[in-house]
Amino acid sequence: MSPLALGCLAVAALAFAALPALLTRANLRAFAPPPPPAGRRSVSVLVPARDEEAAIGRLCRDVLANEDIDLELVVLDDASTDRTAEIVRGIAAADPRVRLVSGEPLPAGWCGKQHACWQLARAARHDIWVFLDVDVEPAADAIARAVAFLDASGAGLVSGFPRQRTSCLLDWLLLPLIHFILLGFLPLARSRRDGSPGLAAGCGQLFVTRRADYERAGGHEAIRASLHDGVKLPRAYRRVGLTTDIFDATPIASCRMYGRNADVWRGLSKNATEGIGAPATILPFTLLLAGGQILPFVLLGIGAATGWSGWPAWAVPAMLAAVALAWLPRFLAVARFGQSVTSAVAHPLGVAVFLVIQWLALVRKLRGVPTRWRGRSLVPQ
Repeated sequence: MSPLALGCLAVAALAFAALPALLTRANLRAFAPPPPPAGRRSVSVLVPARDEEAAIGRLCRDVLANEDIDLELVVLDDASTDRTAEIVRGIAAADPRVRLVSGEPLPAGWCGKQHACWQLARAARHDIWVFLDVDVEPAADAIARAVAFLDASGAGLVSGFPRQRTSCLLDWLLLPLIHFILLGFLPLARSRRDGSPGLAAGCGQLFVTRRADYERAGGHEAIRASLHDGVKLPRAYRRVGLTTDIFDATPIASCRMYGRNADVWRGLSKNATEGIGAPATILPFTLLLAGGQILPFVLLGIGAATGWSGWPAWAVPAMLAAVALAWLPRFLAVARFGQSVTSAVAHPLGVAVFLVIQWLALVRKLRGVPTRWRGRSLVPQ
């Protein structure tokens, strides 16, 4: 490779790495934890559950232990084949705040989770709602503080990003990229000023809204076929003129999404084509991610292997700066969110695997290949 080509690649890598590094620095100031509760509120905590016998008891106990809030816990049993319903019935028998709803058969054209959440909305008795995934572990102040953020933000829909707990190789490698993608490529301050649906973001693990705003946006019925409510539900709110916002839920909740490598791969694949893996976004994101997060380390390897022979003097500092900037967001996340240091070191490998998942998901979508998830066949949108 010619010296000029090496120099141009080093400068390009530096430019691509600088964008998420600078944006992450700015966003970390705006991406704040929720405030303390401002008053006691009445809240419906709405939980869709399908074959969750291993976690549903723990989730119910966590929610019922929440303080400074008057709550009802509504769990929808979505055709579980295990002891999910039995466990919830036992808890409901001992605590009148808990109700079990039996899910209706899944209609054609609906994703299972969206249908379950839509039914939960119809069953809620209070006017403030917290949609919570079973694998989230809320602290005792989580519900009250999440509602306080909804009130303080003035938004129609808010969502929190819990601390992601990992238990296998792929979630250790890939799940920290949730914060990297969010904070490295979403201009949060602009998102709060600009109501464009394209600037919407959210996390389907923890949503907070009010009945009136949910009904105005069409709720989960408006995204009935979606596999990725974290992206699609905030966009539905913004399309009708409502605002949305996000907060750092690390201090108030954690989540263990997956237990096996195969589940991580399938879980990220099923959501891919409604986000980065969509036909309109996959090429620019591949350029940004490969150019800024993988290319600097490839160049570092080439330089080390060749003893920097043939490199222009100005290209080596550019390449080293690109490496530093590629790592910077990940190590900021280590300090802020308690993420794994070794996962941050493996960042370029994680990005490479992530891009492979996005491209394979797009190929599956174009071929019409369904994804199996919790015993159902899902066609990527």
